[in-house]
Amino acid sequence: MSEQHAHIVPYRTFFTVWAALLLLTGVTIGVAQYNLGPLNIWVALGIASLKAGLVIAWFMHMKYEHWLFKLSLMTALAILAIFIGFTFFDVLYR
Repeated sequence: MSEQHAHIVPYRTFFTVWAALLLLTGVTIGVAQYNLGPLNIWVALGIASLKAGLVIAWFMHMKYEHWLFKLSLMTALAILAIFIGFTFFDVLYR
């Protein structure tokens, strides 16, 4: 059985990530004001993915996990993204 080492993340890091999430929320609101045609959904999904990545890495401490667990999560998320992307392509070209 392996030892678990505690990692201490300073509050400043959490506040910085929180500020980045607020900034990305503002970017989402700002981009929503413009009509980008079919790119609207891709820009919104891209910004949402960045925000989810910040939450997973810092608030859920994925940054400190074993590489195999990270790979498993990224594989599952990539497969989910492929399914969502194909769904949007199907709807877009109907």
